[in-house]
Amino acid sequence: MSQKIVVVALGHRALGNTLPEQKQAVTESAKAIADLVELGAKVVISHSNAPQVGMIHTAMNEFGKAHPDYTFAPMSVCSAMSQGYIGYDLQNAIRAELIGRGIYKTVSTILTQVVIDPYDDAFADPEKIIGRYLTAQEAEEEEKKGNFVTEIPGKGYRRIVAAPKPQAIVELDAIRALVWAGQVVIACGGGGIPVLEQGAQLRGASAVIEKDLTSGLLAEKLDADQLLILTSVQKVSLNLQTPQEVYLDKISVEEAKKHMAANQFAPGSMLPKFEAGVSFVEKGEGRKAVITDIPHAKDGYLGKTGTIIA
Repeated sequence: MSQKIVVVALGHRALGNTLPEQKQAVTESAKAIADLVELGAKVVISHSNAPQVGMIHTAMNEFGKAHPDYTFAPMSVCSAMSQGYIGYDLQNAIRAELIGRGIYKTVSTILTQVVIDPYDDAFADPEKIIGRYLTAQEAEEEEKKGNFVTEIPGKGYRRIVAAPKPQAIVELDAIRALVWAGQVVIACGGGGIPVLEQGAQLRGASAVIEKDLTSGLLAEKLDADQLLILTSVQKVSLNLQTPQEVYLDKISVEEAKKHMAANQFAPGSMLPKFEAGVSFVEKGEGRKAVITDIPHAKDGYLGKTGTIIA
C-alpha cells in the first residue's frame, strides 16, 4: 500500500453555491477522497470558499445595518466562519463515506491562518469580487470607509478585495502532526484566513488569498508527493474554444511555463493552478501536480488522465 502524501485542492464546483447544493456536492467529493484513502494515500484537503464567504459576508453586514449596536464582520472573520461551515459538512461526508467502506479514520478540520505581506502589490490592485450588488449610494459609502468597489455595467456595484500571495501557514505543524497520525485533514480553506504579523499578534486582513497558491504552498511545506487540483475539466486545453484547441496530457515544468508566458490560461482561474503546480514540482524531487475533475480524481492520482506537470 502506498503511503504517499497528496494535497487535494477542491474547487467551488466540489462544494456548490447554496446550503442544499453543498450538502449534495460534498457527498460526491467525499467519494473521490475515499478512493484515495483506499489506495493508501495520506490525504490533506484544501478547498474553495468563494460563494460561501460572499454569502456570509453579505449576511453579517446586512445584520449590522439592521442592528446598529453590532459591528460589521471583517473579511478575516467571514473567512474563518466559512472554513468551519464548509469543514463541518465536508468532514462528516468523508467520515460517512469511509465508514461505509469499512475504513475507520478520524477526519479533522483545522481553522488555518495564512500570513500575507502587507506590501503585496495586490493591495493596490484588488480583483476578488465579494458580496451582493450595491446601489451607487452604498458603493460611495463603501469607498468612504476605504474599501474598493467596481461597477458591473447594467447591474450595479460590487465590493472587491485584494488577493495577496500566501507567505506562511501558521498551523502547519498541527496539520503535519495530524497527517502523520493517520488522519484525513481539511485545512487552508478558501486559501486560509488572511493575517498580518504585528509583533506577537496576528491581525486579520481585508483580503482573499488565492486558494490554489495556498494549496501549492501547503503541498510544498508538507513535502507532499502530489498536488491534485480538482476543477471543472478532465484535462486543460490550449487555445480554448478555438479550432486549434488541444488537450494537455503530461508536460514538463518548462512546457508549463511556456504556456503560461503565452497567456494560455485565464488569470484568477486556470493560471493560479499552473502557478501552484509549477512552483510545487520544481522545488522537490519526484513530485507531480495533476489538474483534473472530481469524476476522474482517482485516475488522475494514478497518472491515467488529467493534465500532469512533472
